Amino acid sequence: MSGHSKWSKIKRKKGANDAKRSKVWARITRDIMIAARDGGGNPDMNAKLALAVEKAKSENMPKDNIDRAIKRGTGEIEGAEYLEVTYEGYGPHGVAFFVEVLTDNTNRSVADIRHLFSRTGGNLGTSGSVAFLFERKGVIEIPAGSLSESALFDIVADAGAEDLELDDDVFSITTSVEAFGPVTFALAEAGVEPESAGLIRIPTTTTALSSDEAGKVLRLIEMLEEHQDVQAVFTTLELDDAAVAAMSH
Repeated sequence: MSGHSKWSKIKRKKGANDAKRSKVWARITRDIMIAARDGGGNPDMNAKLALAVEKAKSENMPKDNIDRAIKRGTGEIEGAEYLEVTYEGYGPHGVAFFVEVLTDNTNRSVADIRHLFSRTGGNLGTSGSVAFLFERKGVIEIPAGSLSESALFDIVADAGAEDLELDDDVFSITTSVEAFGPVTFALAEAGVEPESAGLIRIPTTTTALSSDEAGKVLRLIEMLEEHQDVQAVFTTLELDDAAVAAMSH
């Protein structure tokens, strides 16, 4: 899971800067709406919603905003209809990209994302063109000081987790998609609060590039992540320490 460990470090280092962007609340609002729409408005019965609400609280989103987002998701309040869409393609130097999007206008989103790929010498592909290069997993990160590794192992292993590893000062728990909810609930019942949790796509094969070549790929990643509709970007770029350092700024 070393590829995921690299991504984890990047996300933690970038978190402080990302939190300053005004779009953070907008993204979280949409996450809450989708979670409430799909699984109901009670966080105690909806793991996806519970995580989105916790994320909102960590970003200091007012309770009224959270409640409104839940009600929009359940249909109690009218709001825009958001769709979860994925786009696949190849970026510079043949690096595969899988982009997760949440949008109220798919025509706008696909046009914008196709333009970003074209600008950097990449090509947006068809559905399924690169999905087979990624494995979808649940990843939950717990601050290492929360409890002992053995105690955490007992909790998550009994709930169906696949892997537990210590990465710097964070425990990283990997689950199947099916076990993600049960493991999350088991942690909540034990009073363990995750630093982050979500479903990600881990590349099963990677593409190694020189620093200059990797820079072009990193630029496309940044442009995609800055787009208002993009929720997550996954690639097959092999991330060495130099690439991690570049992405962390």
